[in-house]
Amino acid sequence: MNTKAFKLNTLAAVMMLALGSQAAFSADAVAPLSARINVSTMQDSGSYDRFIITYRAGSAQRGDRTAATQAVSAAIARAGLTTRAAAGTNAMRMSTVNAVYQRKLAIGADLVRTSRKLSRSEATSLMQQLAADPSVAHVEPDVMLRAIRDTRAATSLAPTAFTPNDQYYAAYQWHLRAGDGTSEKIGGDSSSYPNKGGADVAAAWDLADGTGVTVAVLDTGLTHHPDIDTSLGDAGYDFISSGYVSGRSTDDRAPGGWDTGDWTTGDEYLATNGGCVDATHPAEDSSWHGTHVTGTVAELTNNGTGMAGSAFNAKVLPVRVLGHCGGFNSDIADAIEWASGGHVDGVPDNQNPAQIINMSLGGGGSCSATDVLGQAIADANSRGTVVVVAAGNNNSDVSGFSPASCPGAIAVGAIGISGKRAFYSNYGAKVAVASPGGGIYANDASSGTQVQAGFVWSAINDGATVPDESGYTYGGYAGTSQATPHVSGTIALVISALQAAGLPALSPADMRTLITSSARSFPSAPDQTLGAGIVDAAAAVNQALGNSNPGGPGDGDAVALTNGTAVTVSGNAGDAKLYKIDVPAGARSLVLRTFGGTGDVSLYIKNGDAPTTTSYDKSSVHVGNSESAVYAAPAAGTYYLLVSGVNDFSNVSVQATFVAP
Repeated sequence: MNTKAFKLNTLAAVMMLALGSQAAFSADAVAPLSARINVSTMQDSGSYDRFIITYRAGSAQRGDRTAATQAVSAAIARAGLTTRAAAGTNAMRMSTVNAVYQRKLAIGADLVRTSRKLSRSEATSLMQQLAADPSVAHVEPDVMLRAIRDTRAATSLAPTAFTPNDQYYAAYQWHLRAGDGTSEKIGGDSSSYPNKGGADVAAAWDLADGTGVTVAVLDTGLTHHPDIDTSLGDAGYDFISSGYVSGRSTDDRAPGGWDTGDWTTGDEYLATNGGCVDATHPAEDSSWHGTHVTGTVAELTNNGTGMAGSAFNAKVLPVRVLGHCGGFNSDIADAIEWASGGHVDGVPDNQNPAQIINMSLGGGGSCSATDVLGQAIADANSRGTVVVVAAGNNNSDVSGFSPASCPGAIAVGAIGISGKRAFYSNYGAKVAVASPGGGIYANDASSGTQVQAGFVWSAINDGATVPDESGYTYGGYAGTSQATPHVSGTIALVISALQAAGLPALSPADMRTLITSSARSFPSAPDQTLGAGIVDAAAAVNQALGNSNPGGPGDGDAVALTNGTAVTVSGNAGDAKLYKIDVPAGARSLVLRTFGGTGDVSLYIKNGDAPTTTSYDKSSVHVGNSESAVYAAPAAGTYYLLVSGVNDFSNVSVQATFVAP
């Protein structure tokens, strides 16, 4: 048999298949090549062997794994990656590349691996060739995300002895109390600090406790702990499809959402051995990150043991997506689909669909609606699931991080006990709200001595590698990972309150608006944009129930406007910004308006109390930002303006003017 002729004929057939698919779609409008590739998640020194390809509906590749693999093989050939290494060259970098099909993702995309890792330039070339085929809607590398790298409190700061009662709540958990400026001495700190950063969760417990709500925590999984309800542990799932990452002997996924450890202290995790440990990512013991996050969401409360949780009667569904070195986008996307009630091939359907998904994880790179995580979050939102994501701990604009920048995600920034932005917290227009994450150092400074008031306290395990079944303890972490579950817990309280009152559920977009419009103003303007304010659980629950809420929006918490002076505002679709203007008796010609900037906002007005998008005196809802409400002879009072984002908006002016008496 003529082997050379056979190889050439096979390659020709593959090329003809690709060209045929191009012809089939040539008449259709397709996005520009650059819009169909996401290279922002790749590092210059990185190497890549996993690619997620979304084929267009109706293409042969969409429904046929053989056709999909052949199309990738054709792209490999066009990218020049089929040439074998010449004598004396680096065989690892230049050896022939083959495509190996892995699986169909729940969003309909295909995961394909290459037979060797590609450099960034090789991977970019391959993705460009893939995207050149009009049957390809989108292509991206399947990169690894990590638990947001938080700062763990020094061992010396942990509670000195385990005393099984909830007095640890009073001694340590400033973050669940009202941020009203009350001076608090936390744990063994020598100094007291005014608490201006608490989420005011405790004040909501008279109205709601999370009963009837399921929160899926997509993280490292869950460990057994006497202060955590682990009843859904076996009902959860381990979505990690790499034995190296999961620690299992095979690449199979596994039932149960249990954390078996994510340590990276062995030689097999060194970057020189193909792992993740290098100068930037030092070796670490197991983090038990998922357990700590779970505790903040729903740690058992008033049970005579340890600490408290935000929505302590909610059920947490643990979903393991992070292991040794992190977790792949493809696995996280499938987990989002499954947790929200979607179907994933090869995995039993979830019998406990979550109303809320908490993801205290992330990595570099922007996220668009066409990216794999963007698609999965959109699907979750369409099922009514709210997705809450940590903004990240890089002190950078969140627009460069995923999944925090994904459309439909509620991105959460971090503040400390003082109410100011934690020095590490990511920021920017895509942050929806801030929440207590801990400032690490005294007075939330960017350096100095760690204090117990600088951390969020919750349940944790004490094992260095695998779980220590006798190592039930409590510990402090600081980061946007800790800020995020306070918001998830607040949303759980809102959902349970609405259910108990027989009121209709809120859509994810309406829930975002509620959380941002009920947020408490920062005690002073943050140094970077950090969302609508500080999450306020009591204000959110009361606003959802239509209750009068002293201390909430409408009672001095809005940004005060000065007659005739415009201020500017930016935000995301679904964000709500609240303003107020005091109008004296006898004033004339009151005009409340928004104008300029980019995007699309709507305006809602109410005299004497904060409006919502469904309860207001006047509204102005038009395409764009030119909105206004006019009162020729206004009654005296405080007028509240709710600026609600229809789409993302930037540099929109908000102004109130009247003729003084």
